Amino acid sequence: MALVAGLLLGLISAASGGAWVSRAISIVQPIGGLWLNALQMTIVPLVVSLLITGIAASAEAARASRLAGRAFVLFIVLLWTSSILAMILTPLFLDLWPLPSEAATALRSALAGTEAVGQVPTFGDFLLSLLPTNPVTAAANDAILPLILFTVVFAFAMTRLPVEPRETLTVFFRAVSDVMLVMIGWILWVGPIGVLALAYVVGAKAGGSAFGALLHYVLIISAVGVVIWLLAFPLGAIGGRVGFGRFIRATGPSHAVALSTQSSLASLPAMLRGAEKLDIPVRASGVVLPLAVAIFRFTGPAMNLAVVIYIAHWFGMSLGPAQIAAGVAAAAITTMGAAGVPGQASFITSIAPICFAMGVPIAPLALLIAVETIPDIFRTLGNVAMDVAATATVTRRSGFDEAEPLTREDRLLQAGPEAAD
Repeated sequence: MALVAGLLLGLISAASGGAWVSRAISIVQPIGGLWLNALQMTIVPLVVSLLITGIAASAEAARASRLAGRAFVLFIVLLWTSSILAMILTPLFLDLWPLPSEAATALRSALAGTEAVGQVPTFGDFLLSLLPTNPVTAAANDAILPLILFTVVFAFAMTRLPVEPRETLTVFFRAVSDVMLVMIGWILWVGPIGVLALAYVVGAKAGGSAFGALLHYVLIISAVGVVIWLLAFPLGAIGGRVGFGRFIRATGPSHAVALSTQSSLASLPAMLRGAEKLDIPVRASGVVLPLAVAIFRFTGPAMNLAVVIYIAHWFGMSLGPAQIAAGVAAAAITTMGAAGVPGQASFITSIAPICFAMGVPIAPLALLIAVETIPDIFRTLGNVAMDVAATATVTRRSGFDEAEPLTREDRLLQAGPEAAD
């Protein structure tokens, strides 16, 4: 509502043609900038803390279960595959359905003060920059990919510590992430004000082209999400040895929950029941599906990187091999530390690091966050379908061929806490 109201007010102001419009823009623009800065200040501590706690939890699960270890490896492969596919699909869709040149020009002029946050490196510079000489300096300079790689190495090294110091560090970083999520909640309470201010400036400068450009963005990103979602079905058929019709019937209820809640976590009970219909034993699905919901978001790398590539296209940037490689790596790695928060919060925290890594402006994210609801539907549908497909694949390849009888406790667990009560 704030996005539409801001754009309409901007259009009305521009149509009036009064001298006061430029003064209004100069007053309103810093308000939107302050809100964007407030979101941006939480990104580095949140990404670092979530990566560390996510890797620590995954390592514990992998050590505790051979099945979980195999699932973890499959998740890594699929996340990198998702990220690479974005590099192919997004430019393809932009070529098939290009953003009208007048809309791109109007939007660029509306954000005329926005500059790319990094320089285009050579491939040699890119390789040298992968490991930071000083991680604190890397964080201060928004050199996000070197910081991510340092954090990953730190997190895996932490898993080699004895139990007591490892748990102490894990608790500390979990507390840091919880604090950042509280701060993000506060910032989102005033989000309508920030979006209204930013949308007003864009509407006053870009005119009616802003509406068409935002619709074009939603269609392109959703198209990428639909392709990624559909990949779950052949994986279930080939890897999990499940026919298409049977897979669709088994995952239908979880798709319905995902569509209505846009939450993989809320879809977990339905996914467990769907796994039962696919003859996946509870002792397998009860390990792999909760792990998938916690650390595996298959659509994340593809759709997050697609957003960044779209912004680069919007600004007329030519992305070189080093920038693409940095984006693919950042998208694949940071997804494992994605926060389990509402889409509006995770949108900024998941995509801004990729923007930093590729040298793409982050200012448009503050507008695009307002239309994230529709792409987020396809994000959740794809995640739910791939969670079940990956579970079927790992289970079948680990020798679990027969479903075991469910105990009363198992059925209560699948039915949810209400049934247990």
